[in-house]
Amino acid sequence: MMPAWYQRMNPRERLLSWIVAGTVVVLLNLWILSSLWGAVASAQKEFGARRSKLAEQTVYVKERDTWTKRDEWMREHQPVLKDPAEASALLDQVREVAGKYNILIENPAIGTGETTPNHQTVFASIETKSPWPPLVHFLYDVQRPEAFVVFENVNLAIDGNDPTMMRGKFKIARWFAPGQKGK
Repeated sequence: MMPAWYQRMNPRERLLSWIVAGTVVVLLNLWILSSLWGAVASAQKEFGARRSKLAEQTVYVKERDTWTKRDEWMREHQPVLKDPAEASALLDQVREVAGKYNILIENPAIGTGETTPNHQTVFASIETKSPWPPLVHFLYDVQRPEAFVVFENVNLAIDGNDPTMMRGKFKIARWFAPGQKGK
């Protein structure tokens, strides 16, 4: 009943062949189990991502009226860019608010920014020097949702010469309605 090749082996060779065969079977099973556990982990990760996406979509569906009202408000109130000179008007507005809080403005610059499907921008770049409390009030007064003014880039540091003063570099933009929606 035993194959001839097996009968020709001595007991030590037989034991060694069983150890090798057992090791191969164990390694094969470990490889298969590893693949299965990897597939299960991947499926659980994908399931979690889909569950998260569903929860997010559920929130959007529940808040649809809010987003519809927001979009309607944006279309009604967002100003239309008539002239790139609007950037100088933005700079004048920033200077006015800075003057209100005695903030020193240095190196003012203006320009037109990016145009996306959602907005067009003009910007003013400034550097400031002031104590911290007036700077906070300045930041609050300049950036208001109804003014469509945002700080696109802010860099604040303590003045090296006077630790009671803050130095700031700002890129301030006003967002206008996109060109195709300006009807």
